[in-house]
Amino acid sequence: MLFDMDGTLVDSEKVWEIALHELAARAGGTLSPEARAAMVGGSMATSMRIFRDDLGQPDRPEAPDAKWLTSRVFELFREGLVWRPGAAELLRAVKGAGLPTALVTSTGRLLVEAALDTLGRENFDVVVCGDEVSVPKPDPEPYRTAATLLGVPIEECVAIEDSPTGVASALASGAVVLAVPAELELPPTDGVHLRRSLVGVDPAYLANLLVTQRLLPEGR
Repeated sequence: MLFDMDGTLVDSEKVWEIALHELAARAGGTLSPEARAAMVGGSMATSMRIFRDDLGQPDRPEAPDAKWLTSRVFELFREGLVWRPGAAELLRAVKGAGLPTALVTSTGRLLVEAALDTLGRENFDVVVCGDEVSVPKPDPEPYRTAATLLGVPIEECVAIEDSPTGVASALASGAVVLAVPAELELPPTDGVHLRRSLVGVDPAYLANLLVTQRLLPEGR
C-alpha cells in the first residue's frame, strides 16, 4: 500500500494555505486562488516558482522563502493535524492485515517527521519524502522508489492520492491508483479508480482493485 500524505491521509493542505498566504503578505503581495491550486501536490521548488510568478517577483530569492515557509508549516504541523475521513481507520486496517505500507509524499523530511507524530511512525514500513528523490511528483520516481524499498512489484501496489500531480505520478509508476479528491476536483481518468472519500475502504476493497486491474486489457 502506497499512501500520499497531504490531502490524502491528513487535511494538511489547509495548513499549507495558511502559511503560503502569510508568506505572500510578508512579500508584499497576495497569492491568487489559481496559483494556490496549482501548488497542490507539488514539490517545494515547483510551489516557490509558482509563488514568485504569481506575485510578479520572478527574481525573488527562493531559499529564504522556502526556509520561512518550512519553519511556519512545521509550527502548524506540531499543533496537530486533522485526519481525512476514513483515513485513520483504513491505515489501521491495512497494518492490521500485515500489508507492506509506504508513505510517499512531496513534503520534505523535516515536516514529514512532524506529521508522523499524528500519523504514527509505526504505521509505515517505508517513508519516501519529496527531498529524498531526484525527481519529485508528477514523475513516477517517488512511487517506484517506495515499491522497490518495500520489495513489492509496483503493479502489485495500490497508490492512494488526492491531487492531479500525485495521480499522474502514481499512474505513470504502474501502480493501481485510487483517487480521493480533497482540495481539487479530479476528472474521470482511464486507469484511475475514483471515490469521494476513504470511508468504507478496507483491505478487501483494495484487493478487489488489484484483481479488477489485472482483468483490464493490457493491465489498464
